[in-house]
Amino acid sequence: MCSIESLFQNNRAWSARCVAEDPGYFRRLAQQQAPRYLWIGCSDSRVPANEILGLRPGEVFVHRNVGNLVVHSDLNCLTALQYAVEVLKVEHVLVVGHYGCGGVQAVVEQRRTGLAENWLRHLEDVARKHADRLDDIGDRGHRASRLCELNVIEQVSNVCRTTTVRRAWERGQRVEVHGLVYGLSDGLLRRVGESIFSEASCEPGYVEALAVLTVP
Repeated sequence: MCSIESLFQNNRAWSARCVAEDPGYFRRLAQQQAPRYLWIGCSDSRVPANEILGLRPGEVFVHRNVGNLVVHSDLNCLTALQYAVEVLKVEHVLVVGHYGCGGVQAVVEQRRTGLAENWLRHLEDVARKHADRLDDIGDRGHRASRLCELNVIEQVSNVCRTTTVRRAWERGQRVEVHGLVYGLSDGLLRRVGESIFSEASCEPGYVEALAVLTVP
């Protein structure tokens, strides 16, 4: 028996349920995708974008990496962002961190992670930049939660400074960038700062987001 036969069985059952609920579902889905949302989130298997948002396949475009980072030299992320904004015409970019993130915890604990350390250096940069906001938090769990929030704020800023988003705003295209944190313990999304909708609102939004941070 194939070692992943159970996955094929799950897939067939899921497909049958979808068709039973909506006979034309897959036919329509194959013809187009028209999502309004781009989700930039963590690779963590406990954070499934569609399920958390209550949306069906085709309704949210997803890019994921360890630590939900938006790095200006990462062509994978930048390509997904450009395709979402310029081709799919998404209206909302959701930067979504989550409490209990393994990457964040590794940085807080200064734990060696092998090759991943090179990628997590970007998270370390966030922690170093905001050391004054982190060093006074004695509890490691709370410190990790604060770093998770700070990281979302920084990645929202990074999204807003990409050429893709700046050019979209310049030509009058509606694109809003939102910072969110997902709670593994309750399944709820929380806002981190206000939504950014123009280049003029980037810096004020960044400053305000830092000013109102709270640890859950």
